[in-house]
Amino acid sequence: MRKPVTFVCRSELQTSRLKIFDNILDEEQWTTFSGYGPLPGIRKATFLNRTEEVSGSRVRVENEDGSSHIESIAEWVPEKRIVIELGEFPSPLNRLAEKFIETWTFPSGDGKEWVVRRFDMYPTGIVGRCFLPGIAFLMKKAVERHMEVINRDQ
Repeated sequence: MRKPVTFVCRSELQTSRLKIFDNILDEEQWTTFSGYGPLPGIRKATFLNRTEEVSGSRVRVENEDGSSHIESIAEWVPEKRIVIELGEFPSPLNRLAEKFIETWTFPSGDGKEWVVRRFDMYPTGIVGRCFLPGIAFLMKKAVERHMEVINRDQ
């Protein structure tokens, strides 16, 4: 597997960890991701299957530009860690990226609670390696904006 393009967003948590986990299970909450610049936000999310343990669940995400992709919950450790694999991208993204892995962790420190969202974006080849840093820049801005929404809507 190729080396990923990676970025990390860290924010002081103003809401409970439990609420974040609950929001991920609420299809309507997915639309709070509004994108950034040419990167589209989410119009609709639909669980294709939702397992009892949540790990293994799959969500079809329809974006504001009409495209869609699949997000699979690979790891679900309540109030500790979430790993989501984004894939089955539409063209032209599918020619640039094999998948994105989003990992949510919730460290404590300095008497504060934090949420850290790490994205590992796996290029399909050299062309993807050239374009993914630009996409990562837009994604990072969108995730930072999304963290503000999550903290504001506590």
